[in-house]
Amino acid sequence: MSTLRIPLSALDLVPLSDGMSRPDAFEQSRILAGELDRSGYHRLWVAEHHGSTTFMASATSVILADLARHTERIRLGSGGVMLPNHAPLMVAEYYGTLATLYGDRFDLGIGRAPGTDPMTAAALRRGNPDLNTFATDVVDIIDLLGTPRSLPGGVRAIPGEGTNVPVWMLGSSTGGAQVAAALGLPYSFASHFAPQQINEALALYREHFDASARTAQVSRPTVMAGVNVLIADTHAEAERLFTTAQLMRVHLRTGTLGPLLPPVDDLASVIPSELLQFAGRPNGQASFVGTADDVVERLEGFVAHHELDELIVTTYTYDPVPRRESYAALAQAWGLDATAQH
Repeated sequence: MSTLRIPLSALDLVPLSDGMSRPDAFEQSRILAGELDRSGYHRLWVAEHHGSTTFMASATSVILADLARHTERIRLGSGGVMLPNHAPLMVAEYYGTLATLYGDRFDLGIGRAPGTDPMTAAALRRGNPDLNTFATDVVDIIDLLGTPRSLPGGVRAIPGEGTNVPVWMLGSSTGGAQVAAALGLPYSFASHFAPQQINEALALYREHFDASARTAQVSRPTVMAGVNVLIADTHAEAERLFTTAQLMRVHLRTGTLGPLLPPVDDLASVIPSELLQFAGRPNGQASFVGTADDVVERLEGFVAHHELDELIVTTYTYDPVPRRESYAALAQAWGLDATAQH
């Protein structure tokens, strides 16, 4: 297909499959990044998680530096940095260093959740999640990355100042939407795992967006939304492969964390009936599972309904090969231009 569609991006959490070594998980994400780059995906973001035996993405800036060395065009970024875990100066220094080393290829997506359990959050110097404090920290980061200037006391981000790394606000509720609107930032909604408030959050963001804010990075409300996608040759095979993600969802909800498990033919045979509600339906909201043509048709409906500017896709499979094949099939069906410069 060659129909012009909105940009397509990818979200990676460096998943670890059962029986896979941790270095192997990074290698598989590295291979995927190269293929996404060559296929014409617009961005590849890495999401910060801590203390997880499922995801290896705790040090996002380190991972992004590695991916920058193995890609050429695709934009790289955080999806996101969980700001309560970090001092604004350190965030500006890390992402300013990436931009200084590798050029204007980086985005700084910022979130308000800790990305971990309460005990690990406390060990990370968990900050105050209050919206006002959070918004102030975001403003400090934008200032530190902008025209060379200092915060009170002469604090400067070196390197970092003058790199103007683009800042995105992330959210799964109306809180992040409020901050994004007030500061004039592009907004990425985490509908891939928390779709419940997408309509309310996007309406609030668009209604209150302030293009005149000193911190504004876009001239109009700009929305990206996360979706789960798994494409295979047949519906049956796609739904079977997707059971790995459903098992992961159950384990996350019940606190029984661990590596990704192989797909199964019947979820009910491995999950107690009272826990099946946590697995979700393969073709539920923000999950698109099936053949390429069917998935693209339903994605187009999702994009139109929410008036999106960009989609960011995440895919989980036990075997990394079907994961890469799913991304490749989506790129082809979506009509991505592998020769386009980002």
